[in-house]
Formats: sequence, structure tokens, C-alpha cells
Amino acid sequence: MLQSWRWFGPEDPVTLDHVRQAGASGIVTALHHIYDGRAWTADDVAERRALIERAGLTWSVCESIPVHTSIKLRSGPWRRYLDNWIESLRQLGRGGVPTVCYNFMPVVDWTRTDLLHKLPTTGYALRFDMVEFAAYDAFVLRRPNAEESYDEATLQRARERLGGMSEGEIATLERNIIAGLPGGEDTYDRAGIARRIAEFDGVGAEGMRENLVAFLREVAPVADEAGVRLGIHPDDPPFSLFGLPRVVSTADDLRAVLAATPSSSNGLTFCTGSLGSRRDNDVVAMAAEFAPRIHFTHLRNVAVEDDRSFDESEHLGGDVDMVSVISTLRAEERRREREGLAGAEIPMRPDHGHLLADDIEKRTNPGYSLIGRLKGLAELRGVIAAVDRFQSA
Repeated sequence: MLQSWRWFGPEDPVTLDHVRQAGASGIVTALHHIYDGRAWTADDVAERRALIERAGLTWSVCESIPVHTSIKLRSGPWRRYLDNWIESLRQLGRGGVPTVCYNFMPVVDWTRTDLLHKLPTTGYALRFDMVEFAAYDAFVLRRPNAEESYDEATLQRARERLGGMSEGEIATLERNIIAGLPGGEDTYDRAGIARRIAEFDGVGAEGMRENLVAFLREVAPVADEAGVRLGIHPDDPPFSLFGLPRVVSTADDLRAVLAATPSSSNGLTFCTGSLGSRRDNDVVAMAAEFAPRIHFTHLRNVAVEDDRSFDESEHLGGDVDMVSVISTLRAEERRREREGLAGAEIPMRPDHGHLLADDIEKRTNPGYSLIGRLKGLAELRGVIAAVDRFQSA
């Protein structure tokens, strides 16, 4: 597996030298300074690639080209934004970037309620708390009909939780949910997110899926021509937020994505943490079923609670059997090698990491500090080495 590292560009407090020290060789990045729907140019791509290569690394994955809301709704100026997306895809292919990760989540990207959840180790993790999310949605944002999205037990707990929070704690919760996390595409204030949510009224899961299929049928042939592998990222978390349809959450959803077009470029970003945040997802079975179409993987683990709350756990802890997932992916890589297929090596990155040691006192991007990810990559590298020894025996 190609050991890669997410890097947010020259402003990232984790430098490319740090990435090399961690032992990664691939860089997962995007032109985050051009996230306004413009098409990326050849010069834009070449400049970023040159910066990475001067550090002795390779731009292995673009994560992500943002998919504008109008494309997800297939309304308003969607044609212009889709044409720009396609042009950016072409330029990445011409610029030698072999894989593009993207997502189709409506309104909010990956979402957490707590960015500094204290652990027994004294480090910090990211957490999604369903009760706190419900408290914000129903009683702070006061989304119309929000209470219909939750059972009465959750709503009662939400009322009690909110009643015990200070104004500062409520403001922090709101900022965590709607202000945008690293790599996300949008940031909102309270009025802005309410307006954006309302734009999706009447779309529903079926309409959302139809719009995703229409998107794929246009972009996958371009990816084929450009020599780029596409990997859609699962919804994170993999269930509805704000009553919005999320259609990349389950095995059936992934089957529908892959059935949308027979293009070999149409594939998955297999995020073990996102898929593992839902107890009815068998992540190991999904890795086995979808292995031939996995173009990129995020290796992350979660500890899930009965109400769908979850903590981001140690990479080898939590509820996902990481050893079995890696074993499945290494077997898939060997199959591709035997058959002489392009893209035999699957890029992976240690997704997120705990905030540890002196990183706690430094400026960091939530989930993307140095030491926690370095620790995770070392652990995953050890699993890969053990799996390789076992599979070659």
C-alpha cells in the first residue's frame, strides 16, 4: 500500500519535511486556495506538484475537487460548475495526479460536535455526539420539523443537555458543526445554513441519488480519458443530518454508485471510520466485496455507541477490525499485480489522529496534528508488514 499523508498546502502547520520524517511518500492534497468553483488550470496543478516533488514526495491523490451545491441539486448554475469540475479533473490528469477523491454530502461535509474530547490517556479525540447534535438542530437552529428526525428519548436528553450548557459552550457546539472542518467546502452562520438546508426541501434520497448518478455519468468518461481514478468518499457520519438525504452510507448505496456507470475509473474512497460509524455496516465484508473498485483508502477507527454517537479511537482500537481490512486490501493489490492491472498499489493514509504530547499546545487542524497521525501510520505500517509476512508464508 502506498503510504500517504493529507497535507493542506503551504499554510499547513505540518510541513512536507514532517511528512517525510513520518515515513510517508505520497501526498494527499488539493488546491484549497481555489475552492470557489473556478476550474483549476494547468499552471495551478503544476505549481502544486512541483512544490511537492521538490520535497522528495509525490502527489498521489487529489482530495478533493469540491462538488458545488448546485451540482448536487442539479439546479441554478449547475452546468457552469460541473464544466469547471470536469476541466479541473482534466488538468489533474494532464498534470500526472492519478487519483481524485470527492464527496456528495449535502450542505455539511464531515461533521463532529466535539473537537477536543478528553481521553483517559490525557490526549484528545474528535467526537460526534448525537444528543448534542439533536440539541443544536432542534433547539438552537430550530430547523422546521427537526423534532421529527429524532425519537423522544433523544429529544429529552437533548433538552436536558442543552439546559446544562453555558452560552459559550453552545457557541462552541455551533461553530464545530457549521463553521466547517479541515478539507470541507463550506462554512456558514446560523441564518446561512438554515437557508442552504431549505434549498434541499423536496429532494429526498431518490432525487439525491439520481443527481449523483447523473454526475457520475458525465464525469466518469472524462476520468477514463484523463487516466484518473475517481473515489467517492462515504458520508461522514453515514446517516442523515439536518433531515438531509445522504446516499453514500451503506453497502447498497455503494453498489448503486458503482452500478451508475461501468467505467473502470468509477470507484471508491474506502473510509473505514466513516463506514464503521454505522453498526449495520460490516466494514470487513464491504472491503472484500468492493475491493476491485477501491481506488484510495482512509484508515481510521471509531468506537460507536447505541445512539450513533462515536469517538474516534486509536487506529488499532475501536470497532473496525483493521487487521482484516488491511489483509483484504493487500490481497487485492496482489491480485492486481498478478493480472498486470494499472493502479495495483492502493494509496492509504492514516485518517485523523489523536491530539497528543506537545501538539496540544500548538496550532493544529482538528484531526490533522502531526504526532497522532505519525503514531497511527506507524501502527498501520506494522500491521501491513505482519500481513505481508503471513500472506507470503
